[in-house]
Amino acid sequence: MGSTSDKLSGMGNEAAGKVKQGIGNLTDDEKIKAEGTAQELKGKGQQAVGDAKEAVKDAADKGADAVHKNL
Repeated sequence: MGSTSDKLSGMGNEAAGKVKQGIGNLTDDEKIKAEGTAQELKGKGQQAVGDAKEAVKDAADKGADAVHKNL
């Protein structure tokens, strides 16, 4: 996946996780709350992967630009 799709998937998982946690809180269902927490953390991880991919791409682009300027 690209950085944008990682970030979007991450946002979706994070939002869904928060919803599950809310439902778990309303119903006193510890299992749903735990699933929500796990899904939220998965989403945050996916967003971090997307940010890292974007940073690597930006650094590579800057390096390529510097090489082309010197040619």
